[in-house]
Amino acid sequence: MFASLNSSHRVTLRLGFVTLFGVPLTVVVFGAVILGMVVMLGAGVQSDLKVRRILRARLVEEDREERERAVDQSQQDLFPESDAAVSDTRAD
Repeated sequence: MFASLNSSHRVTLRLGFVTLFGVPLTVVVFGAVILGMVVMLGAGVQSDLKVRRILRARLVEEDREERERAVDQSQQDLFPESDAAVSDTRAD
């Protein structure tokens, strides 16, 4: 609807370094919409990567805490001497 009603309107587009004369208004509007989508995509990807980095760090921390809690502090060794002190008592 917008494109059909404003197809004959032309505008001057000043971009700072270049000036475009006689640009259709619909091209300017649709270009602005596409540019806005690209900017939001870039911002969304950046935000998503930041959240993923935070969640990954939190997961590593939770895993470390869980491993510390999973160790039973009341465990005792069945054989208190070390493996190096055990000698072979078999007869040759």
